[in-house]
Amino acid sequence: MTRTPELERAYAATVYRVFLPGGISDLRPGEPSEALRCWLENAGVDEFAVLTACNPGSRRLAADDNADRQARLEIELLEAGYEPYAGENLSGTDDWPVEETCFVAGLPLADALALAGKFGQNAILHGRADGTPAVIWVETAPG
Repeated sequence: MTRTPELERAYAATVYRVFLPGGISDLRPGEPSEALRCWLENAGVDEFAVLTACNPGSRRLAADDNADRQARLEIELLEAGYEPYAGENLSGTDDWPVEETCFVAGLPLADALALAGKFGQNAILHGRADGTPAVIWVETAPG
């Protein structure tokens, strides 16, 4: 994957919807979410990640292939002791499909990036206890 201005704009324009106990939160990079901040505080965690296994390298796959990849990601998270919550990435344009995601509370950034890399992803959404998410690119992540 070559990180381009077009890809950066696409990730920045995406709405990262997460289905948490108590309600839906629509996350946008750089915008604090008070609902998420409160949820994280109540859950006693200080960071989160939104991951997908769909469409690796921003190349569209068939729906069945994406579903199989996403199921493998969810199994890995469960086997590692995490409780993934369902989510979906909603593109800011009509030319990209909705992608199934996992919202994972308490997943360290390094582990989230490793999983994203394993599944061929360009980036993840990550944030801390203040509920403000950021796009973190796999290729430029701190080592």
